[in-house]
Amino acid sequence: SQNLLTAMALILQDIELLFEARGHEQYSGESVTQLQHALQTAALAEGEASSDALVTAALLHDLGHLMHDLGETPSLHGIDDVHQYRALPFLRSLFDDEVLNAIKLHVDAKRYLCAMRPPYHASLSVDSKRSLLLQGGIFNATDAEKFITQPGAQDAVRLRLWDDTAKDADRVTPPLSHFIQRALRCTKSVRALAA
Repeated sequence: SQNLLTAMALILQDIELLFEARGHEQYSGESVTQLQHALQTAALAEGEASSDALVTAALLHDLGHLMHDLGETPSLHGIDDVHQYRALPFLRSLFDDEVLNAIKLHVDAKRYLCAMRPPYHASLSVDSKRSLLLQGGIFNATDAEKFITQPGAQDAVRLRLWDDTAKDADRVTPPLSHFIQRALRCTKSVRALAA
């Protein structure tokens, strides 16, 4: 079990290194960096007394953006980078579905919110509206109903709302190490040891 913990810590260290290497990059069309956006989303989740799993999903929801080299704002070039899926194979050995589903569904949560709360669409940033079209557009009523019944969909909606407001260049947050500690607590191996 100590070997498992060491392996999990090493994978989390890889995530820290990825943020270190690419976290300074601009978050598509916004006034914050990728790292600032991740930390702010996680801090907003933490501020609402969310579980370790949901805070971790909030921290890592856009990790997929750091795992490709499509330029800083792919949507400007008509590209959907499918970032919500890109990091999942990498994260699957670390976390269970409580973390992964919120990450996987946070893009569809935007499509859902646009369908269910019409004023929500107007509140989106220019880049978020542009990427929405590339991601399939606003859900129809049937697709919205199907979406919200999926495991993790409610968490994905919460994550999406934090995601939308985590774009303040002046917001102060705890450091990455703080949230990595929360992530470690909800890894599969730590949860298995606690069971």
